[in-house]
Amino acid sequence: MEALIPKWHRELELFSAIKPLLIFEGNVLDQYRYPVDGSLKQDSIVPLSRYLHTFFTDNGYDQVMFYSNLVGFMNPYDTAMTSRYAAMTGTKITSGAIQAEFKGNDANTAPNVIRRAMCQRDYATVTVLEMASHYITTPERMDQMDVNSFNILLQSALSSAWVRTPHGKKQNLLVLLVNKLNDLPAWFYLNTPVCKILELDAPDREERKRLMTGTNFASFFSGTVYRRDMPYYNEHPDELERIKERFVGLTEGLTFTELDEMRLLCKQEETRIRDLCTVVDLYKYGIKENPWNTLSMESLKTAKQDFEKRIKGQDAALERTLDVVKRAVTGMNGINSSSTGKPKGVLFFAGPTGTGKTETAKALAEKLFGDERTCVRFDMSEYGQSHSDQKLMGAPPGYVGYEAGGQLTNAVKENPFCILLFDEIEKAHSSILDKFLQILEDGRMTDGQGKTVYFSETIIIFTSNLGIYVKDAFGNREPNVTMDMEYGEVATRVRSAIEDYFKLELGRPEILNRIGENIVVFDYIRKEAADLILKSQVNKIIANMREKRDISIRIEDYAYSSLKEAATFDLSNGGRGIGNQVESLLINPLSRWMFDNGVTEKARLVIEGFETSANPPALRCRREEDGEAEVKKDE
Repeated sequence: MEALIPKWHRELELFSAIKPLLIFEGNVLDQYRYPVDGSLKQDSIVPLSRYLHTFFTDNGYDQVMFYSNLVGFMNPYDTAMTSRYAAMTGTKITSGAIQAEFKGNDANTAPNVIRRAMCQRDYATVTVLEMASHYITTPERMDQMDVNSFNILLQSALSSAWVRTPHGKKQNLLVLLVNKLNDLPAWFYLNTPVCKILELDAPDREERKRLMTGTNFASFFSGTVYRRDMPYYNEHPDELERIKERFVGLTEGLTFTELDEMRLLCKQEETRIRDLCTVVDLYKYGIKENPWNTLSMESLKTAKQDFEKRIKGQDAALERTLDVVKRAVTGMNGINSSSTGKPKGVLFFAGPTGTGKTETAKALAEKLFGDERTCVRFDMSEYGQSHSDQKLMGAPPGYVGYEAGGQLTNAVKENPFCILLFDEIEKAHSSILDKFLQILEDGRMTDGQGKTVYFSETIIIFTSNLGIYVKDAFGNREPNVTMDMEYGEVATRVRSAIEDYFKLELGRPEILNRIGENIVVFDYIRKEAADLILKSQVNKIIANMREKRDISIRIEDYAYSSLKEAATFDLSNGGRGIGNQVESLLINPLSRWMFDNGVTEKARLVIEGFETSANPPALRCRREEDGEAEVKKDE
């Protein structure tokens, strides 16, 4: 049964007997269930202050006093303790509390009152400083009075007296509750032998499972729903267990307070037991229907054919990409991991430039969410500085840009169901990579404003040109792969170079481990794929001109052949290079001819030839007066 008691509680039992200065950091604003006889109460959760009051009185302390710089000293759970504390320290009670400023030269400032309480030997006393993170602006901006106040607290702990009680000897204690340890001056707790730091984390898996048992579980539902649904699940306990396990997994990282709010929301919405997990989406995102749950399986069956209309010559890469999507849709994503809050999928697109990496991400967004604009792109070359993580995640309080938030966190808060595309990830600063570690592992991030942003409904895609070139012994770049290599060799060489980069050059193998086997290598644009890309781009231009301007364009076969030869002669820049050639050889000369000849709409044009060697390139074109212009395609 001991495993059900939080680790920090067991540490408190141990170190409160030997250390006079205890600092709680982390989840200090949460509520907790107090352990009784090795198990947890089944009733409502209580604030940390009530928890500490109960703990110390159960362990033989005569009085427990709470201080904040707004209220002063008081014990809301036992007013007699406030009176005894006032008499013991020579102070007065005003409006139910002992008023005291945290800093100053007066004998009745809070640190001086605490010193008298810590040094007396009549009552075993615990003084708890709540909201201790707020007593000073920052440790770096302390004035002399701030320093004096913390010096007095430290001296109080160092000179803490022992008191004889019916429960044995007890040392007077000073307890500070802080959100982050670095809210306090470092010299106060570092290398201080009388100090012990206890970390309060969000409830672990076992603690969350306790919420799914007995009356705790029943309290998630209205009486009507529970009575109606439970007979079925009593006969099908395996189904109920799967629902509970999924809920426990989805609530990883949430506090007890948030879980209790979720319980109230579930009851308020009259949620059925089978729909218990939908309340997680409702609480996190404010939506009842998760787009992932409404995806059409039939639509996904034709995804590869749909992708091939936009991305040419990348069969292997598209297959690997869709495997990740199918894994997410079937619920198999992260099934071998203890964390269910991870992103729906993680992909690392590598390969030569202009091979369709970004286009694949956009096509995936359109297929999954109906709009390629749900693919949010970040050019990581813009995040190469040490402070760039603030642009993505948001600046901390007090810094320029704090109110604006982070570009990444804002995008995910606005639409948590999206594809996040990080182009050229190798150009990002290492501080950015540290943030990605947490996102890939836990699926959440706290922004600069202290709000939790969830990435569990996103697909994260990194793109990179790593592995195309490598450095020789002299530090010079040389090609690692070439177009005359088979795809299998290209993929092997690129993957190997990426592994070397993260393990040897960057020294961050843990990032590679988070990506796993999801490195997708795109092939060079080969001649056959280049012809298809050219045909697709030309036909798109012709179709747009017909639709928008009512201008029909026909390209003679021999003219198209010369265009194809020039546009696909150099494939080193991939599909993007073909697009540049189409713009140079077709779009620019055609627009020039149309302008010179006063053609703006409702016309039929025939392109008879391309003068690709001219500077600038030109074309021979005529206006067709009779007959319908036809689109000629290269067979």
